[in-house]
Amino acid sequence: MNGHHTVVVVGGGQAGLSMSHCLSARGIDHVVLERDTAGHEWADRRWDSFCLVTPNWQCRLPGFPYPGDDPDGFMVRDEIVAYLRAYRDAFDFPLIEGIEATRLRRTGRGFQVSTVSTSEGELTADHVVLATGPYQVPLLPRMAERLPSDVVQVHSADYRNPEQLPPGEVLVVGTGQSGCQIAEDLHLAGRRVHLAVGSAPRVARRYRGRDVVAWLDDMGYYRRGIDEFADADAVRFRANHYVTGRDGGRDIDLRAFARDGMRLYGRLTGINGGRLTFAQDLSHNLDAADAVSEGIKDSIDTWITAHAIDAPHEDRYVPVWQPDTEPSELDLHTSGITSVVWSTGFGRDHRWIEVPVFDGRGYPTHERGVTSCPGLYFIGLPWQHTWGSGRFCGVADDAEYLAAHIASTSRRTDGLHWIAGTPESTYPADEYWTAPRTVA
Repeated sequence: MNGHHTVVVVGGGQAGLSMSHCLSARGIDHVVLERDTAGHEWADRRWDSFCLVTPNWQCRLPGFPYPGDDPDGFMVRDEIVAYLRAYRDAFDFPLIEGIEATRLRRTGRGFQVSTVSTSEGELTADHVVLATGPYQVPLLPRMAERLPSDVVQVHSADYRNPEQLPPGEVLVVGTGQSGCQIAEDLHLAGRRVHLAVGSAPRVARRYRGRDVVAWLDDMGYYRRGIDEFADADAVRFRANHYVTGRDGGRDIDLRAFARDGMRLYGRLTGINGGRLTFAQDLSHNLDAADAVSEGIKDSIDTWITAHAIDAPHEDRYVPVWQPDTEPSELDLHTSGITSVVWSTGFGRDHRWIEVPVFDGRGYPTHERGVTSCPGLYFIGLPWQHTWGSGRFCGVADDAEYLAAHIASTSRRTDGLHWIAGTPESTYPADEYWTAPRTVA
């Protein structure tokens, strides 16, 4: 593991392998480090019934579009893993599996060098691309510590199937994509589900004869850059719309779940032993999610009219259930709840990166993945440039952009100058470089 490469890519998922493909196409020397095996996140951190929420035709990794015979379907977990590992096996990626990057720092040996410490030694590189993804550390609210010890708790990253949980009713906290799909999984298995509903929006699966994703793709939504939004930060950090590709794809309608026996509450606000409290925002959250879905339909209607498209008429959604009251409390034991599934998201763990490129929230500051530290890049972040960044449909564009940037930077003839003017022979470690003086 000791040696120097032009580029070291950290992470061997779809983003890291896409980066490798684009670097190889330009003949750029590199190596890809993966602490586990390619595709392990899909295999090890998804539940048994997990499936994509975007159609298979959107799976187009560089040089490897979806190869199956169901482009309008939705790959399930094992098919996703097989697709990614087939990609790994189809090309001669310089991928080293089972190697964990443990420290990244800038060092003063050469004009622009980073040192990557790993579980098997050290590498140096002119460029480092971090493809470790945004979903690294499962997040649990501190209030989880106050649940009774006899209540089983699992994070969505560890949920696999209803049989994993003890008999009894289940509370699911959070209604992003994971929370809604896990709640549905439990509901379809005949479990009584209690769901704490948050502010995530929803979207219809199909409208006016087509998958909504197909309409939005035609409308250019997935190619719109983050720099085109006035509220870029709000766009980048907002929750994904909930919908499902299960059984060929359908809406997730929380109101329909409630009509059929699921218990809905507002946001979980507190835990005191076995007693839970909720905000009085259930009606608001349901109405807001419906409004987003109907607003997307409005934009599709406008597109159809403007382009004189012959599309079938479709009646708009009519709510099938309204809460009579908004419960503010729940007693776990009297309700029969024996387990809680926390669908409360993930955080980032960048403590091993000793380079000052993060903002006050710990988010890497970048422009299309290029950071303010020359030679350091990110790929696979949500909305890195477009909605498709990091996903199977858009990561190829991000990888090609970064590969072109790296190739251009490698051709610069004047190099970089040391900020303190220190002679090269006495460069100290862990210092930082300024921008190039000239570009050839």
